[in-house]
This record gives sequence, C-alpha cells and structure tokens, in this order.
Amino acid sequence: MTQTYVDIAYIVACVFFILGIKKLGRSRTARQGNLFSMIGMSIAVVAVFFESSFMDSWSPRFLNNGYFYAVLALAIGSLLGTIWAKRVQMIDMPQLVALFNGFGGLSSLLVALAEFSKYYAQQSFTTANKLSSIALGLTIIIGAVTFTGSVLAWAKLAGRMNGKAIRWPGQNLMNFVLLVLALGATAVYVLPDFAANLKLLAIVGSAIISLLLGVTFVIAIGGGDMPIIISLLNSFSGLAASMAGFAIDNNVLVVAGCLVGASGIILTIIMCKAMNKALFSLLFAKYKAGKKSDGDYVEPKSLSVEDAFPILEAAQSVVFIPGYGMAVAQAQHVVKELAQKLEDNGCEVSYVIHPVAGRMPGHMNVLLAEADIDYDQLLTMEEMNPLMGQQDLAIIIGANDVVNPVAEDDPDSPIYGMPIIQAYKANTVFVLKRGQGMGYSGLENTLFTKDNTVMIYGDAKSTISAFVKEFQDLAD
Repeated sequence: MTQTYVDIAYIVACVFFILGIKKLGRSRTARQGNLFSMIGMSIAVVAVFFESSFMDSWSPRFLNNGYFYAVLALAIGSLLGTIWAKRVQMIDMPQLVALFNGFGGLSSLLVALAEFSKYYAQQSFTTANKLSSIALGLTIIIGAVTFTGSVLAWAKLAGRMNGKAIRWPGQNLMNFVLLVLALGATAVYVLPDFAANLKLLAIVGSAIISLLLGVTFVIAIGGGDMPIIISLLNSFSGLAASMAGFAIDNNVLVVAGCLVGASGIILTIIMCKAMNKALFSLLFAKYKAGKKSDGDYVEPKSLSVEDAFPILEAAQSVVFIPGYGMAVAQAQHVVKELAQKLEDNGCEVSYVIHPVAGRMPGHMNVLLAEADIDYDQLLTMEEMNPLMGQQDLAIIIGANDVVNPVAEDDPDSPIYGMPIIQAYKANTVFVLKRGQGMGYSGLENTLFTKDNTVMIYGDAKSTISAFVKEFQDLAD
C-alpha cells in the first residue's frame, strides 16, 4: 500500500513539473512556474523516503543508515543553494546556470556508478535487465560529458579561460573515436559474456573517456555561441537524469529528465534559429575566423552626455536595446528610471531584446524583470524591426553582435545571415560602451561608424544616471 501512495505522489509531482515548465514559457507567469516546479520537486523528494528500497536502508547506526546520508546531502545542498542565491549577482547567472547543468550531469553519473557498485558488490549482473543496463551505461556517458562540458562553459563565461574557440586538426575525428570507445566500453558492461572485473574496468574507462570528451567537445565552441551550448548542456543534463531513472527504476526521474531534456533541445533549436546557425555545423565544422574591414579606418562620432541630451530630450519615441554591457554595469534599474523620465516628458518608450543577447537565453529578460519593467513594453526582434524606422532614437546599452549590420551586408562574415535588431534604421542611434571593443565574435561593428550613430563612452550606469540628472536639472 505504501508504494501505491508513493506512485501517486510521483504522478502529482510530474503534474507540477509539467505545469511549471508551461508557465516558465511566459515572463508574466515565470515566477509561478518556478513555484510549481519547486512544489513538484519537494513532493518527489519526500516520496523517495517512502520507497520500499529506501526504507530497507534504515538502520539505528548513523553510518549504516541511508536516511542519514540523504538528509545530510539535502542539508548541504540547501545550504549551498541558499548561499549562492544570496551572493551571486545577476551578471554571473549564466555561469551559475552552466554549473547547475554540470551538477545535474554529475549527480546522474554518481547515481549510475552507485547502481553499478551495488551489482558489482553482489556479483549479480544477471539480475539487471538489458534496458536498465543500457540506460546505466548511457547515464555515465551523458552525465560525464555534461559535467566537464558545463565546467568548461562556466570557465569560459567567467573569464577563467580564453573564451575563443580552441580547435586543432583532427579534433572532430578524435571526438568521434572517444565516443565510440565510450560506447564500446558500455557494450562490455551490458553483454553477459564478460567477467565482473572486466565490467568494472569498462565502466571506469567509459567514465574517464566521457569526462575527456566533455572537455574536447566544448573547448571547440567560442564564447559567442555559449547561449546555444548552455541550452544543449541543459538538455544533456535532463537526458542523463532520465537515463538514471531507467537505471534505478524511478518513474519521476524519468519524467522530470524527459521534460528537461525536451525543453532544452527545443530551446537549443530556437537559439540556433535566432543566430542562423545549424547545430551540426556549430559542433563539428571547422572554425572560420572573421575578417576585419579592408577599408580605411573611420573614427566613430562621439558625444558627451551634455551634448547628447538635447537629442534625447526632443525624442518622441525611444527604444532601449540591452546587451551584456548592461549586465556588467548593473544598469537595469537606472534604465527604468530614465524611461520614467522620458515618459514624463511625453516620450513613448519600448525595449527590444535579441534572443541571444547576454550570455544565456533570457538573460536580458531577467534583468529587466528585476527592474520591474512593464511586460507590455518588452518587444521581440520580429515585432520591433518593422517599427524601427519610426523610432526617433535607439539606445544600445552594451549590445554588439546582435546589432551588427555585417550580419546582413557581408556574406564573408561568420555571423552573416544571423537575424539582428535593425537599430541602424532608427533616426538616431546612441551606443553606450566603455570603448570600441568588439563583441564575442571578434568582428568590427559597422553600425558604430554610420552617419546616424553616436558613441557615448563610459560606464553605462554612470552615463544613464547622468541623463537622469539632466532631466532633473531641467525640471528644477
């Protein structure tokens, strides 16, 4: 009877997971989606303690008690999660998400290794059905690749290593060989004709090879493509969890993993479409370096805040285009303050967000939501581009590649064909940047030298605060 209640609890948890993911698809309901997902996971965690196999692990001695280790792990994880939630800034959220993906893969890997150790200790590999054995082997491969790949993605995003793509001759062939070796080692474990010690060697070898594969797989991806890779690794972490569910015969883990895996791959496809990239070409094609402009160097026009303010004051329609620079400067709150000043001055204000702006999907949406920006003012690239020619002023805050006209003009550019926000169509363009640095793609941005573009150099937060002060001084 107890197991029946556990199964019912798992079904309820899965319903909350599905509702949570559905509500996470819209900005207005995202918080509710998070809450539903948390409730579902809480139900699932509590239900696990009543699993018959888990209840058999009870012992009056702490060191022999499965409940003791489970509660200890929950306490440590909750403490670390709380500390991170308090300390991690929004600018570091992409790196944190990458680590979360990695920890998900590592958890699945450890579950699979623990399940293998149980069979190895009992020398009872014949008791495991073929599906569970195959799932266990795949969990090790996918979990290991996800772990080291995500750690590498974190290092690139956090600036702990060079963010550029690192490639060498024969790299794709090497990755293919590593994958074949990992699958071959899994076959040794699955097939019944091999001795237990050989199965142990195969499982350990598969884990080591897969950990190496995660490094060689992600190191070939440049920082500009990290939004796609983060989504893909998120999908991998879900697949690893789902495979682990099959391996240990846990239905809720199978369902939750499938939901994460499916949503992750859908988001990956969306990101590829937004960047006009084929996933296969991104992962396996040879690196193609961008070209610098062959023409004479043109110095971008620049203005001080004081000289640019009359243009801003006279504008009747302004669109803000945020990028990673806004995240670095933590300028989202002063952007809201400036928008309010503009609206008080009779100006129509809107925001347009490129799907891959920032370092992960939705990065800019989260930052603007944190500043309590009205959802009705947030427009997609597809919605704003036809209206851009009607905008008096476009203010670009730290965005680079996603507004670079070479994506439309230069067939030799590595970002050619990538849909961009057509800021160049606005009557006037303000570009708020610390300097003339290039984006992650390493390309010069021809928007900066167009006749209707003005550069305003300096920290974005300080620049926008100075605009706010100009409005305040005007009111006084």
